[in-house]
Amino acid sequence: MSGETSELRLAVALLEYAEIFRDTFDPPRYLRRLTEHCVDLLGALGAGVLLARPYCPAPASHRGQYREVVRELVAPDSPASPAHDTLRTGRAVAPVSLDSATTVARWPAFTAIARRRGIASAYAVPLRGADDLVGELAVFQTEPSAYEGEFAIAQVLADAATTGLHNHCVQARYQDLTEQLGVALASRVRIEQAKGMLAERWATAPDAAFTALRRYARSNRLPLDQVARAVIRRTLPDERVRPDSP
Repeated sequence: MSGETSELRLAVALLEYAEIFRDTFDPPRYLRRLTEHCVDLLGALGAGVLLARPYCPAPASHRGQYREVVRELVAPDSPASPAHDTLRTGRAVAPVSLDSATTVARWPAFTAIARRRGIASAYAVPLRGADDLVGELAVFQTEPSAYEGEFAIAQVLADAATTGLHNHCVQARYQDLTEQLGVALASRVRIEQAKGMLAERWATAPDAAFTALRRYARSNRLPLDQVARAVIRRTLPDERVRPDSP
């Protein structure tokens, strides 16, 4: 990859990984875009992601007729390969030539399949989050790396994608927590309102009214908030939640 156009495409790709606050955010599609960028920006035959846990379906991208080979080589049950080594150790595997005797000895089954399918080199980089290893990104080429820095760019893309994925997870957790707190606060407001209504109706202390609410909820195995709603809406007869004493 060289020239202003290629640099701009890389910048656009990195910017895309920052767009993680949309309601339509989809992790499988997000990671699939990572593999598509590798095919586009690095001129790769194909690329695929293996995940350290079943977070989402493992995505992959390819060029032309290479769809099946990428699926065959990037799968949990595929032969030991650079991808599996990175997933196991958390360390990148630099580009290796599949004609090398060392590579053949290290990953014999993988090398035999890959060479038969026209792959000349492969490498893998980790998808490392803030606290753990999310997975790995494997890249395949029909010839040795065409330019210096390809391996580094793959790691940059992987890092950007992992950071975006992590940030989305954090944002989603905070959003869930905010919603839970909102529900809890609304419930507490209803309970306080019902307590005040009962205290006024029966001319009793708020604590006695709350005790009556709680006693009715427990004896009928109902959520306290549900009983409070009924009191507010006047669908629960007053005598059923009458305090013991004024």
